[in-house]
Amino acid sequence: MALIVYGGSVSPFVRKVRVVLTEKGVDYALEQVNPFTPPPEFLAISPLKRIPVLRDTDRPEPNTLPDSSIICDYLEHKFPKPAIYPADPFERAKALWYEEYADSVMAQNIGSGLFFERIVKKMMRGQPDETVCQKTLTEKLPPLFDHLEKEIGSKEYLAGGTFSIADISIGTMFVNFVHCGETVDAKRWPKLAAYVARIHARPSFKKMLDEETPIVQRFRAA
Repeated sequence: MALIVYGGSVSPFVRKVRVVLTEKGVDYALEQVNPFTPPPEFLAISPLKRIPVLRDTDRPEPNTLPDSSIICDYLEHKFPKPAIYPADPFERAKALWYEEYADSVMAQNIGSGLFFERIVKKMMRGQPDETVCQKTLTEKLPPLFDHLEKEIGSKEYLAGGTFSIADISIGTMFVNFVHCGETVDAKRWPKLAAYVARIHARPSFKKMLDEETPIVQRFRAA
């Protein structure tokens, strides 16, 4: 297998890379890595101690790349069709902005304020702090959802008029939101709710959801 993705399957960043690979029809192998207790050999290829890392065995060593955004950009150049970055320079920049928005503020709030509490803590045999979750749901996430509701407007996709890295990045964060037992309130954010449902219905996302849901449900029920 030429491409190997190292990382945990329920990570939104690992999922982002896997969705890109699936959309492009590229075969790869997934090697599970727990970011909290990574093996020494993983630390040697991930300077920031984060997942995912991609290895391209078609290349001579060193042949690894860390960071989901760097990996996705590499995959776009290595496998340009179908494109997942808009061709227009401005729309490409907009798509990169949405990727940054997802990877930073959305990841911080959905990840730390919800997914870590309800899923990761149980994986580590800890107890969730539901007060943190409720503060996230009632105070921290609504302004982000308000912004996305406005940005989506009447568009089907966020940037360039077509499915892109923007939709993959935003969509993967909402997978973790769904894994926590939550859904976007369609009465308060109708456009965002319809957008998330549309993105998650794509075969690439549905494949990830079908694979991951039994894993997280086991811990949610614990």
